[in-house]
Amino acid sequence: MKLVIFAGGIGTRLWPLSRVNSPKQFDRIFNGKSTLQLAFDRIAPTFGADNIYIQTSPLYKDAIVEQLPQLPAGNVFVEPDRRDLGPAVCFAVNELKKRGQSGAVALLWADHLMERTEEFSGALQSAEEMISADGDRFVFLAERPRFANNNLGWIKVGKKKGSSGSRDIHGFEGWRYRPPQEECDEIYRSGNAFWNPGYFVTSIDYLLDSYRRLAPEIYDHIAAGRYDLAAPLHFDEAIIERLDLSNAVVIKTNMGWSDPGTLYALKEALEKSQSENVIHGKVSCLHSEDSLLYNLDDKKVLAAVGLKGMVVVNTRDAILVAPKDEVVHITKLLKKMKEEGLEEYL
Repeated sequence: MKLVIFAGGIGTRLWPLSRVNSPKQFDRIFNGKSTLQLAFDRIAPTFGADNIYIQTSPLYKDAIVEQLPQLPAGNVFVEPDRRDLGPAVCFAVNELKKRGQSGAVALLWADHLMERTEEFSGALQSAEEMISADGDRFVFLAERPRFANNNLGWIKVGKKKGSSGSRDIHGFEGWRYRPPQEECDEIYRSGNAFWNPGYFVTSIDYLLDSYRRLAPEIYDHIAAGRYDLAAPLHFDEAIIERLDLSNAVVIKTNMGWSDPGTLYALKEALEKSQSENVIHGKVSCLHSEDSLLYNLDDKKVLAAVGLKGMVVVNTRDAILVAPKDEVVHITKLLKKMKEEGLEEYL
């Protein structure tokens, strides 16, 4: 099986830790390793470095080569332009096809964390077996939810349809992206919905054919070598929402997965106890709890008193202060900053 790790995102919701020139997946903040390195390390022992590909933008190719010296030099796909995830996925599978590859392909992400990597690799192996038996479908991985998280997507899991090795295979009954909290609470209580980490396995030929049939506004331009003209659609909009998923199946997992996609989610990933603070750099705090206090400027001290549920990030050229429930709006803030002529700080 070929495995493609996407590592071209900017990580705007982690600003100011993540910037255009230094996005989150390259920061070595997890025991001295970046999430890109962790993503590679969790699959390389099982599938081999030769079968792993990293897709990114021209800005980040050198960082990938530096962080992953084990990766074959030709296994980095560089997108010619930034055109959203729909064209990005099509570009990746088209590159694999041009190299004569076929069979199962797994689409993975460079900015996630995982506690039980053996669970992940085992689920991928089961998915590979299923695609080898029938390549004209998707196998989605679904993660057992730990709480009603309304910042994630949810997969509705159907009845058991069979098994692959020691793993049960279930029907796919749809999904819901970032439901309102009240609806999210109901989904969580139902017991038949799992978090959607965004991992899936299909076949190279089936995915390319799906683009050819359903998203010619993407496929035709990429096949002609004009990536810049491909419609900038999200993968869900370009393929998933147009595809007959009656044959799709789900593998339940308990990987200890998390997506530190916002600053408070990063705090949760670094410290399991909600009441405890996460502190980095020269920081002095008093009577504070459940806060992320991150100081990257060693010429200043970050001092805080009486904070609860706050995010404070100090860098050389920017300071962010926000309640934990408001960090989901950072992307909107960056758009406003760009409109105000502050693009140099993004």
